Amino acid sequence: MNRMASSTLPPGTAPIKPEFLVSLEPRAVPDDDAAEGSTSYANSRSDAAVGGEEGEEGGRKLSGAQRKKHAKEDRKKQRGANKGRRFQKVRDDLELCFKVASGRQCEFGSECRFTHDVSAYLAAKPKDIHFPSSEDLSDSPPFVRLPDAEMAEDGDPTKSSLDSTTTCAIFKHTGECKHGLKCRFLGSHVRTKEDGELELVVDQDKKARVAASETEVNFLDADSLRKIRTKKYPHPISDAYLKEVQNNTNEEKKPEDKPKTEAIAAEAVIPADLTPADHVEEKSQNDTPDVPMRFAEKKRLQWAGKTYLAPLTTVGNLPFRRLCVDYGADITCGEMGLAMSFLQGSKEEWSLVRRHPSETTFGMQIAGSKPQLLVPAAEIIGRECAGNLDFVDINCGCPIDLVYKTGSGSALLDAAGKLGKIIVGMNKALGDIPVTVKLRTGVKDGKNTAHKLMPRLGPEWGTSAITLHGRTRQQRYTKLADWDYVKTCVEAVRAREADEDLPPVPIFGGGDCFSSEDYWYKMDHYGVDGVMIGRGALIKPWLFTEIKERREWDISSRERLELARKYAEYGLNHFGSDTAGVNTTRRYLCEALSFQYRYVPIGLLEQLPARINDRAPAFRGRDELETLLASPDSRDWVRISEMFLGPAPESWTFTPKHKSNAFGSEEGQG
Repeated sequence: MNRMASSTLPPGTAPIKPEFLVSLEPRAVPDDDAAEGSTSYANSRSDAAVGGEEGEEGGRKLSGAQRKKHAKEDRKKQRGANKGRRFQKVRDDLELCFKVASGRQCEFGSECRFTHDVSAYLAAKPKDIHFPSSEDLSDSPPFVRLPDAEMAEDGDPTKSSLDSTTTCAIFKHTGECKHGLKCRFLGSHVRTKEDGELELVVDQDKKARVAASETEVNFLDADSLRKIRTKKYPHPISDAYLKEVQNNTNEEKKPEDKPKTEAIAAEAVIPADLTPADHVEEKSQNDTPDVPMRFAEKKRLQWAGKTYLAPLTTVGNLPFRRLCVDYGADITCGEMGLAMSFLQGSKEEWSLVRRHPSETTFGMQIAGSKPQLLVPAAEIIGRECAGNLDFVDINCGCPIDLVYKTGSGSALLDAAGKLGKIIVGMNKALGDIPVTVKLRTGVKDGKNTAHKLMPRLGPEWGTSAITLHGRTRQQRYTKLADWDYVKTCVEAVRAREADEDLPPVPIFGGGDCFSSEDYWYKMDHYGVDGVMIGRGALIKPWLFTEIKERREWDISSRERLELARKYAEYGLNHFGSDTAGVNTTRRYLCEALSFQYRYVPIGLLEQLPARINDRAPAFRGRDELETLLASPDSRDWVRISEMFLGPAPESWTFTPKHKSNAFGSEEGQG
């Protein structure tokens, strides 16, 4: 074999041992800037080219009213996240009514648009997917041991798809599968009655025992969603505050004005019909339901020394956060949601506040351009998620153009007055739920501004915690994060707190942390209370374990495959075990693998620790599975997904955020 010396590798290349090198040429570099820009909020019409120029349709000119109608329809299509890529759900060829599937009566009867013919549905249903256990995994092909399926042999077509050896993730965790007969792992929770009919199994003991530990929270009921969509959901504290802001437009706010603002807000009595669900205690309103919370009454965030998983659009979903919690993440935050979409009652946006009970400290992140959007959205979120939300984070760091140009995200760094009004208003609207801020060092390269803004966030506006990503908006990921400047900003905040005898707020830094050694170096030298982990967790979710145990983990390929198996299990629990849920889980698993393949096993490196921006040349692993897990080919990611989720349907396609190598057509995704 031709031994290649790693010393001949170009600068910035991962120092892989010669015996594992396949080529000296670095692999294509995933564009994290492009990926970040592709995650959400694309505003272009998919059919823009069909009718020719803008303002035309089918070759004819549109009137002003028609253009306005089209614009409104386009805005509706763009609600929520991930509109830059087109997705579609993969469903059963013959769709069974979900009520009939779960053994209930359908009120629509013969008028139901789904079939009630259970026998026909089961006869047409594909064979159950076999979900493997940890013990079934191996680092040798085929990597997952599949036992001979115990299919029904009585010739009954309604039972021919059943596999009694499989495991339904939902039934395993909760004792009951809500998808019933539609479950793709049906054989694990169905039995044949004496008359030959199939009967769904429910483990009542487990169902009662794990109700609190396995049930996701922060669901919005249909009535609240309707009120939001029809603009009938009252938000009196926001209304009072915004009225005061309007009265003081173009006037510098003076200290003596504050009592007046609080008095006006205090007059806003919260209607009785807005109280949270009976089982949720709204602590902030127990004694004085018509008095807004003051800064001193906020819950103090004791975050020093805790590990913090950054809010990550698309990939930072609930299953991924559960995985990171398993590996040691203490604080988790949901994906960025848009204030406007929350106020429009977008189901997709409201799903971003969903929380799993394992997330011991959980917050949600919101983006918006002005108090008129963020403050009422915060009031509704605070009320609907009362008792199940530990903080609300304001995004002042998102660099993508479509967010920045609306005045949201990092655009707020250059609008301190407006940001102050937003923070103060959200503090009032959220009761005892703390408000935190995530920001960048500035907007333009060479013009850092965070050292001026950060000392104002706590003392003047009541921010409860701050996270600073050590890059400007313009810089993005082209250079390393500036941790020396992070330290400067921390010192500026601490100096003002000392001058005014204020309790210190937690300050987290962020940028390029990829190893335990790097994490603890930053903790020891830059004055931060913690380091927010973003890209590092996407590439190696076990980074939190390394940090907690202060070691570099040479994780085996089998352990990494177990990580993928666990992700699939959590995905099925969250997205569902029916056909649509399986392929939604597949899509997000492939999305996760599109980051994890970039990990270079530390046993292959000549020097430690690994650096996040090092480019990996083509290499082979220590076993066939390690080589497969390092593949940049999205077809291999789909192949890995099939080990847990069965064969991908012919109609299913996948375009990763980096779009470096799509599977199937970009026109549709599962």
